[in-house]
Amino acid sequence: MQLTRHVDANAPLCTLIRSLATRPGFVPTHLPQVQVLSWDHYVASSPQIYEPSLMILAQGSKLARLGPRTLEYGAGHYLVQALSVPFMCETFATRDEPLLGVAVDIDRGVLGELVQSMELAPDPAVQAQTPQSMTSAALDVTMRESVERLLRCLQDPVDARVLGPARVREVLYTALRGPQAGVLRALVEQQGHFARIGAALAHLREHYSEPLSVEALAARANMSVSTFHEHFKRCTDMAPMQYLKRLRLLKAQQMLIGEGLGVAQAAHRVGYQSTSQFSREYKRQFARSPGDELPYQSLPV
Repeated sequence: MQLTRHVDANAPLCTLIRSLATRPGFVPTHLPQVQVLSWDHYVASSPQIYEPSLMILAQGSKLARLGPRTLEYGAGHYLVQALSVPFMCETFATRDEPLLGVAVDIDRGVLGELVQSMELAPDPAVQAQTPQSMTSAALDVTMRESVERLLRCLQDPVDARVLGPARVREVLYTALRGPQAGVLRALVEQQGHFARIGAALAHLREHYSEPLSVEALAARANMSVSTFHEHFKRCTDMAPMQYLKRLRLLKAQQMLIGEGLGVAQAAHRVGYQSTSQFSREYKRQFARSPGDELPYQSLPV
């Protein structure tokens, strides 16, 4: 009976997502910071990395494994992915009941403006804690309706251009009023370790193909190397250079499959000097050689 209530409540949301999901996987919309996603079959657990985002599910479910943590979320819930952290993701969907969802990027600038507009004073408890980088929350009526308004305006390119940014702000504002507000506030509390690690991760995502050192990243975060290493591992469950390697390999996988690049070309583009080293590490990560990847197939969501 509880499942039926979720399905009924999410029916308008499912209809709106279907109208925008023109193919399986993540599908861009008229707003670059919003994607819809659909998948019509089970996808085994595989390495993934998402940009900081809210992942709202209207149908189907996912199982995320991040280090020792296992997080299940499905229809009637949304995932708060505060930091871009690699994790293992398993997708449950069928042709009759495909997975349907919406991904809304978390813009730290917009988030900071909203916190300031809400006149929320810095919270010492938020600054001192290291919250979970990935958490879930129930999709209550307020959040569901704000997402529906966002998707309705995306039906028309003019509406999307004029109204879309305000609708995205409304979704983020609603999340800031929700049960996972703490992790979102921690992301923009500039004196907190969580926010500093978030800024370091953003720098890594933009410059992952360049030579990077822990010392330079720690200096950027205004931390000592030991403090940076400690909080980075606490937030991501891996060491900084381990994170960089995982990020490069996941980016290379996207290039091999989504863009059809050759192995040497993908290796060089993500920052590897040695193609053989890249191939060894790729096989260790994905249990198959990079040359075995088939181009232009849809990546799992």
